[in-house]
Amino acid sequence: MNHNGSRWIDPAPLEVARPRLPWWTLLPRWVKVVLSPVILAWLVCWTTYQVGRILWRYPLTMGVALLAGWLDAELGHLGLLWVLTGITAVLALWWWRARSSFQRFALPQARTEYRRVAIYAGHWRTVMRLSDLVKTSRGREYRPKLGLVRSEGWRDRVRVRMVKGQAPEQWELRASGLAHSFRATSCRVRVRKPGRLELDFVHRDPLARAIPAPALAPEDSAVDLKRVTVGRQENGKPWRLPLQGTHVLGVGVTGAGKGSLAWAVAWALAPALRSGAVRMYGIDPKGGMELGQAPEVFRSVVFNNGEETVSLLEEIAAEVKQRAERYRGFLRSWNPNTGDPFLLVVIDELADLLAYQPDKNLRERANRAVQTITSQGRAPGVCVLGLVQDPRKEIVAFRHLFSTRIAMRLDEKAQVDMVLGDGVCERGAAAHEISEHTPGVAWGKEDGKREPFRARAFHITDHDLIELVEYVTGVPVRRADVLPFPARNDSDGGAVA
Repeated sequence: MNHNGSRWIDPAPLEVARPRLPWWTLLPRWVKVVLSPVILAWLVCWTTYQVGRILWRYPLTMGVALLAGWLDAELGHLGLLWVLTGITAVLALWWWRARSSFQRFALPQARTEYRRVAIYAGHWRTVMRLSDLVKTSRGREYRPKLGLVRSEGWRDRVRVRMVKGQAPEQWELRASGLAHSFRATSCRVRVRKPGRLELDFVHRDPLARAIPAPALAPEDSAVDLKRVTVGRQENGKPWRLPLQGTHVLGVGVTGAGKGSLAWAVAWALAPALRSGAVRMYGIDPKGGMELGQAPEVFRSVVFNNGEETVSLLEEIAAEVKQRAERYRGFLRSWNPNTGDPFLLVVIDELADLLAYQPDKNLRERANRAVQTITSQGRAPGVCVLGLVQDPRKEIVAFRHLFSTRIAMRLDEKAQVDMVLGDGVCERGAAAHEISEHTPGVAWGKEDGKREPFRARAFHITDHDLIELVEYVTGVPVRRADVLPFPARNDSDGGAVA
């Protein structure tokens, strides 16, 4: 009892965390003495590894520091100053006279080392904690490890070793927050190997400017129908689109650049179109506003969604069946040695043909013909390049028959997964965020690869189309003479001659 005679109350128990000692502290003294050489050797190896890792990650910084220290010891402060001034002058002259090689060889390493220290290493622990990518168990913190960093000007490639028990999907859900934390416009997550990721932090758009079409290939050039170059990827590699053995579905809103994709394909196929090894058929239900710019490159082209269009599709479907009968027992798939040309059917706006046609009979016939071609035409050497604005199943019920799909600028985030597959938008394919000022930019996904890629089709101008027609037909196109509009004559009361 206390001094006031009241009842005694026990104080609250003191809770103290039990310290966890390393296991080697529990060893007997004689064991520690025996193991001391092993421990010393381990410390030497660990120190050597850490020094080597620093030299590997910061070769330029460490090299300059070691060189400066050696020069200072040999030449003194004044000699070091003269040497550094000379090196700076040489680098400035290199940048001035050969800027492209300077940016290719000297700048990337310096930029990489600076960004690793200033952007990533200094903030890595804080960002990982605030992003809930750190795990804690028994008072110990497990944090993803920052690996190799490579700066390529428009993006930083950051390699990461995940914590045990993590999945790439956890990083994909936090990609937007990571991008803002490390001052990037976007972050894309790619899987390198089990447990290892590579994060792409994008700073600027390398596809912001239109890509001019390359020179037409010589007339005798061979065309690889499995790797048709139609543009350039954002990493600088050619964008190669397969045509043989697949069907291509391009989806994008009005003004997304679907026409650029179609004409880029025709541009790449020009030698084969000229020789007759490839035949293109065009269907433009919009009245020929797109394909009507160069109808001469097509074997046959129609500009409506009526009887003429349906008859053309049914003829091609019949050709598919006839080829299958001829190849049966001899060939598994079409090749140039068959003597039959490869057929490419370009349909600019599938919806007008398959969904918006008011005549039920024509609509059903068109659907049957297109389904026959897309389901049976791959092996006999027939490919459909279908362009559409709305990717919903109600519009294109058999979009699964198009094994190669391209997502250009879209309206909604959900449409990205409709085109490229579930979860692709979370992995960085933000087709709904493509700017309206960059027509031709698209996201694609290669078969067998988890991560999508971003590319832009060649910009085919009206002058390029004239050149294409002359190349394919061998007949010069007569260009119309544009006369100046007569000036206004105010003395005639505003009448124009």
